[in-house]
Amino acid sequence: MRVTAGGLVPPRQVLVATWIAFGLAVLAGSYLIATAGWVLLLVGAASILAGVLYTGGPRPYGYEGLGEVFVFLFFGVVAVAGSYYAQVERLAWEAFVLAVPVGLIAAAILVVNNTRDMETDRRAGKRTLAVRLGRERARTLFAGMLAIAFLVAPLPWLLGSLSFWLLLCWAAAPQAAEVVRIVRTRTDGPSLNGALARTGMLQLSFCVLLSAGLLAS
Repeated sequence: MRVTAGGLVPPRQVLVATWIAFGLAVLAGSYLIATAGWVLLLVGAASILAGVLYTGGPRPYGYEGLGEVFVFLFFGVVAVAGSYYAQVERLAWEAFVLAVPVGLIAAAILVVNNTRDMETDRRAGKRTLAVRLGRERARTLFAGMLAIAFLVAPLPWLLGSLSFWLLLCWAAAPQAAEVVRIVRTRTDGPSLNGALARTGMLQLSFCVLLSAGLLAS
């Protein structure tokens, strides 16, 4: 069973939802491959493999402290640079720079999740990054990842490539400060569940504002 806010979800229902999502992803990916070339086929295959091996295979990397690294790579670098390539069929250094803050905030979501589950993961033998670092270092890592995300975002402007409108994403800084405060001061499940949701909303706000800044640039 999967536990949700409304109760338990039957395994069959989870499986059906998984296959539906997978089918939609294949359809969308097939269109992108047809329009942008076979390179995206390799990206898609690598993404699927990374998703499967996160908790599958003989040594799931998600339980070896590498989950955040792969989330950064695939939800940041691959997602942003890959989306850019799919639209213009070339790569630019700005896409890789702006992928960094997106990937860091995505990985920070996983840091909150694993910090919340530290004790149960440790007992289950799952050596997540939070388990390896300990609570205090995991909290520091979380705050550092968010801080670096906000510092990196304006780099294309500072280097003269895009305009100061990239600073628009800094409007999400109060959200970041609040969630850092919660993670640093609370250990109970409900508070960290709230921090998890807030970090997800931070990612949404940051990316929307960053996209608006890019369009304005």
